[in-house]
Amino acid sequence: MKKTLQTAIKITKAENSKIGQVDFENINFGKLFTDHMLICDYEDGKWKNPEVVPYGPLTLDPSTRVFHYGQAVFEGMKAYKDDQGEIFLFRPDENFHRLNKSSERLAMPALPEGFFMDGLHALLELEKEWIQPGFGNSLYIRPFVIATETGVQASEANSYRFMVICSPAAAYYSGDVNVLVAEKFSRSANGGTGYAKAAGNYAGQFYPTNLAKKDGYQQIIWTDASTHEYMEEAGTMNVFFRVNDTLLTAPVSDRILDGITRKSLIQLAEHLGIAVEVRPIKVAEIIAAAKDGSLKEAFGAGTAAVVSPIGGLGHQGEHYTIDKQEDSYATRLKNALMEIQYNKNEDPFGWRYKL
Repeated sequence: MKKTLQTAIKITKAENSKIGQVDFENINFGKLFTDHMLICDYEDGKWKNPEVVPYGPLTLDPSTRVFHYGQAVFEGMKAYKDDQGEIFLFRPDENFHRLNKSSERLAMPALPEGFFMDGLHALLELEKEWIQPGFGNSLYIRPFVIATETGVQASEANSYRFMVICSPAAAYYSGDVNVLVAEKFSRSANGGTGYAKAAGNYAGQFYPTNLAKKDGYQQIIWTDASTHEYMEEAGTMNVFFRVNDTLLTAPVSDRILDGITRKSLIQLAEHLGIAVEVRPIKVAEIIAAAKDGSLKEAFGAGTAAVVSPIGGLGHQGEHYTIDKQEDSYATRLKNALMEIQYNKNEDPFGWRYKL
């Protein structure tokens, strides 16, 4: 689908572009940013004056509320260029709705759809040369909202800033990861902010993940905060398990992020005739499957890597290796999804958004 712009976006172009200095063959994910960014401020009860300006630092008062009370939410999405040079987004409406859902949970104002969608369009029109062709290359897009009112009163702010910055991304090959099943620390709890993409959710993960790394694991599989009996997420990704020929994943809740890649893989798997069960998954069930050989695969799902295979699980001092499968659901689903994203195959779901 393609949408006609309806929002006036002021554009100030950068005097010089950095793109000529970029080695696109050697890019560290999320370290390099493009020439422009989108900004829009919320003041006096409304969002106003969206504009695209040269990328650069912000000047904020030390008492700015985001520093003290953590009102910050974000999204992660990508733009893709096909073999004909056309540019596509993938399900951007889902990112827009989730950004507002996250904002609502943190008592932040909802953003108008036109400011989000038309702002993205205006920004990406300027940055289209940063979107490199080739399967696996993309432009990572980071929309976010922060509280900008000054003062250290413990209450929600009255002013905010919405921004979008972009970073070129190369094909993402991380290899299989080993994950440790959480038994003490939790990512989120009932009634909390786990379903929101709140910045603070991620800060709380770093310490237990660092502890896991000391034991040779790259990520943690988060379990429920109450009992640690149920599998929930893997690192910063939703998690899937293949037991025999059935794909299992946990249902979303107020603890689990409603991942766009997750819901897309579920729909795609069903379309491809793969059995899928969305239900609570006991840790004991997966460990038993690992012991008897019926655990064929496990993988994380998210925007950055699309699918990240898990090579082994750690639990209660034991390690369980997951053997590679010739008929890998992870590889099959990742390729099928990327073929839609890069306009290499039909899109029966209407997920592609052409700029």
